[in-house]
Amino acid sequence: MLGMSHDAFLLASAVITVVGLILLITRFKLHPFISLTVAALFLGLVSGMPVEKVVKSFQGGFGSVLGFVGVILALGTMLGKMMAESGGADQIAHTLIQAFGRARVQWAMMFAAFLVGLPLFFEIGFVLLVPLVFIVARRTGVSLIKLGIPLLAGLSAVHGLVPPHPGPLLAIGVFGADIGKTILYGLIVALPSAIIAGPLYGSFIARYIPGKLPEELAEQLAHEPETSNLPSFGVTLATVLLPVFLMLLKTFADLIFSEGHVIRVWMDLLGDPISALLLALLLSLYTFGYARGFSAKQVYKLVEESLAPTAAIILIIGAGGGFKQMLVASGVGDVIGHMAVGAQVSPILLAWLVAAVIRIATGSATVATITGAGIVAPVVGLIPGVNRELLVLATGAGSVVLSHVNDAGFWLIKQYFNMSVSETFKTWSMMETILSVVALGFILLLSLVV
Repeated sequence: MLGMSHDAFLLASAVITVVGLILLITRFKLHPFISLTVAALFLGLVSGMPVEKVVKSFQGGFGSVLGFVGVILALGTMLGKMMAESGGADQIAHTLIQAFGRARVQWAMMFAAFLVGLPLFFEIGFVLLVPLVFIVARRTGVSLIKLGIPLLAGLSAVHGLVPPHPGPLLAIGVFGADIGKTILYGLIVALPSAIIAGPLYGSFIARYIPGKLPEELAEQLAHEPETSNLPSFGVTLATVLLPVFLMLLKTFADLIFSEGHVIRVWMDLLGDPISALLLALLLSLYTFGYARGFSAKQVYKLVEESLAPTAAIILIIGAGGGFKQMLVASGVGDVIGHMAVGAQVSPILLAWLVAAVIRIATGSATVATITGAGIVAPVVGLIPGVNRELLVLATGAGSVVLSHVNDAGFWLIKQYFNMSVSETFKTWSMMETILSVVALGFILLLSLVV
């Protein structure tokens, strides 16, 4: 093998594959699903795997990931759609704004985004809440950036760090982490990180870049909800947080009751992510649907419409699972794991660095999480005592760092907030970087006590 040792050849193959993956996505603009599939098959072939096992390994990784994450994505998307259409998100935002008052309205925006973002994809949560930013900015005269950066920080923090978002959920499956603990640790890390990157940094940068309200967009979006029959704040909160509550309850039951105890058995069922989200969705059909005056036909249509936008994300996640499995089956994962052990690099720092590099190169948080978790996963079995839940969080934190021109989100924020490219770097890109680095700091601190 060109005079190289087997391990060196496998490592070189992995490096070439990852570089090729990045180029396919960034230079050749090939869809991440196709890019990940090509990269996985290429790695299997050049690493010397038997030809008949290459496709089977990819297929197995694809199916094993989607058997769990695919169901979660579908249920979470339907729950988010019901909350959006019922006006539940508006209710949370308006209640928090009234509670905090004009002087601290930026804090209300962050907490609203933090709560609303739990069951929603980042892009959906942003489109849902950005009209509220315009309305509040127009009514109060508060800077658009001072309001917008906290909103973005709240959405981004839960997107990267807190299940049931797809990135953290996928990493949980790869690392074999406990979902309840990951949610608990994720909330502990995400909230202070969002505060620092959101209201605190937003108030600072707004002195220099206040932002100009895009009048045409504001006229189109900055209007009050047409329906007056909104779900109450308490009902909305109870529905949205039900799956998080059940999953945390499962973790506490596992700690308190012995294995086989009837309470633990039932809580393991109810607190499973699929069961928890299904129960919340069923509840939302009433609280966000029938109780708001929607007919059965309207509820059915809303649920059906919600699934279309997730198709591409599901395919990317599945292909990422196939790529991860190829890293394992080819032996590349073991080589990387042994190298990390030999170099005595902190697994948490390694997970953050790998995900951060891929995020910066590809612009995709999802690709960064999938690939980063697959590369770092073998370390778990080689270093005793590694906290798997913190590895999930470190990978998620790395996946949100430094959004720039290769990220569709960068241009979305630029256009909605009427900024130049340089202003977008100073606001959105810097906020994402602060969020990522601060979250890493909190994760490392947490590793000292858990």
